[in-house]
Amino acid sequence: MTDTPDFSFDLLATDGAARRGRVVTGRGPIDTPAFMPVGTAGTVKGMLPEQVAATGAQILLGNAYHLMLRPGAERVAEFGGLHRFMNWDGPILTDSGGYQVLSLTDLRKLDENGVTFRSHIDGSYWEMTPESSVEIQRLLDADITMVFDECPPYPCEEDEAKRSLDLTLRWAERSKAAFENRPGYGLFGIVQGGVHDHLREESARRLVEMGFHGYAVGGLAVGEPAAERNHTLEVTTPVLPTDRPRYLMGVGKPVDLVDAVERGIDMFDCVLPTRSGRRGLAFTWGGDLKLTNARFRDDHEPLDPNSSCPASRDYSKGYLHHLFRSGELLGWVLLTWHNLHFYQELMAAMRAAVEEGRFADFAAAFRERQAKPKQAGA
Repeated sequence: MTDTPDFSFDLLATDGAARRGRVVTGRGPIDTPAFMPVGTAGTVKGMLPEQVAATGAQILLGNAYHLMLRPGAERVAEFGGLHRFMNWDGPILTDSGGYQVLSLTDLRKLDENGVTFRSHIDGSYWEMTPESSVEIQRLLDADITMVFDECPPYPCEEDEAKRSLDLTLRWAERSKAAFENRPGYGLFGIVQGGVHDHLREESARRLVEMGFHGYAVGGLAVGEPAAERNHTLEVTTPVLPTDRPRYLMGVGKPVDLVDAVERGIDMFDCVLPTRSGRRGLAFTWGGDLKLTNARFRDDHEPLDPNSSCPASRDYSKGYLHHLFRSGELLGWVLLTWHNLHFYQELMAAMRAAVEEGRFADFAAAFRERQAKPKQAGA
């Protein structure tokens, strides 16, 4: 389409290092800070796409590795791409499969060319290279494609982190060469380097020299303490250009998101709101609530009486407790819905705080509320 806008990022306001922006894609804008619900296999578990959109989400995340194995990228392309396949008309970012290089260590072989995987589904062998990963994401019709990278474990010695970093940078060059530039589509580089300051700075600098539509910070949320993660962001984000979106991969808890926005991050994804929803954990403005706990059995109050989300407003904690103790699937659905809505409310609140120049006060008050001592058993 000749009238499709180029992929771009508009920085609309700043407050300290915190940023309020807007990513422009061919399928619509993404207001930042933004949280992307995770739809690994083409679905946000337990939610209709219309429900996800109603929470305020503007973009979803899919996974190239999982969709390659099942149903197959070519099959998705035959359906018109992932958007039509899953009935989501907004932007989609696809993870390249690089994280599986870490998480499936026992099922893979890594070399300069790429990674040979043994499928966790049926044991069949597959190869992913920077070129094939980009091609899979093209077949899926991802609006944001991620370069293929290696995510080192934590802890990771400096020599090993350096080896991994150099390989990831070579793969980034190959990913960029394989990427087809089209209006409205973007390619993100991924900063690696473990928790070693000079390696993070080197990775960011060299990726910026290559030139990408956006930059992700990978290799975190793999077991490191929050203080180390925050320090790594403080080292990394100043090296990244101000006119490109910054994406922290796989993070995290609500306080983690606030910490990262305070350090210049624009975009997030994490399975926590959906996975926690299936395990009976609700995220709220007053802290986490484990609804399987007996103290909620006779609680007549909803999770948030002032919320616009029906799951948050119209069902008592006592009813939610009953659903989980009874093993009823509706409990998964309602708590997933609530958590996703809360995450989007948090993003909107942070955008407003940056625009109004009060982010530091907002962050301090939020941390205080989240750290309030819970009642016994919470």
